Amino acid sequence: MARQLISSGSTFEQEIGYSRAVVEGNWVLVSGTTGFDYSKMTISDDLLEQAEQCFKNIDTVLKQAGSSMKDVVRVTYVFPNTEDFPKCWPIMRKYLGDVRPSAMMLAAGLSDPRMKIEIQVTAYRDRG
Repeated sequence: MARQLISSGSTFEQEIGYSRAVVEGNWVLVSGTTGFDYSKMTISDDLLEQAEQCFKNIDTVLKQAGSSMKDVVRVTYVFPNTEDFPKCWPIMRKYLGDVRPSAMMLAAGLSDPRMKIEIQVTAYRDRG
């Protein structure tokens, strides 16, 4: 199966030189995804709205890859402010609570000061 590159249309992908996701065999590797609405290149000031938009963006790209949230096996959360992590737990549970992938949270600065969360996932599409 040929390697597939998926774009969300974000200007960041073209400017920086990366794909929103790469599909290699059954693996779907989704890049760090923020709360931008990529169709408008806008971002909410609200942490929870950003978290929700992150998951919507991830869900969209997983579907483009022939996958879904139920296929997520690993998730990494990045927060500039560690105190924001527990505030997002209900949204994380909404999207991944039944899936229960391996997870990690990091505290680090993000490339744009408006960004309050970034999420990266890896999914495995079982075609068996």
